[in-house]
Amino acid sequence: MKKVIHCRDVGFDCDGIITARTEEEALTLAAEHANKVHGVTKVTPEIASKIKSVMRDE
Repeated sequence: MKKVIHCRDVGFDCDGIITARTEEEALTLAAEHANKVHGVTKVTPEIASKIKSVMRDE
């Protein structure tokens, strides 16, 4: 089952969608996206928690 994160659900005005095979991979891809697209240089525990809370199974 794939893991899916909609960037907009995390709180950004962004249509980005991240899909991955595992939660760990999804978090890594989300951090890379946040850095490249939104300039987020550090994923804090609060941001990671928010990302996990909106992550869905597909």
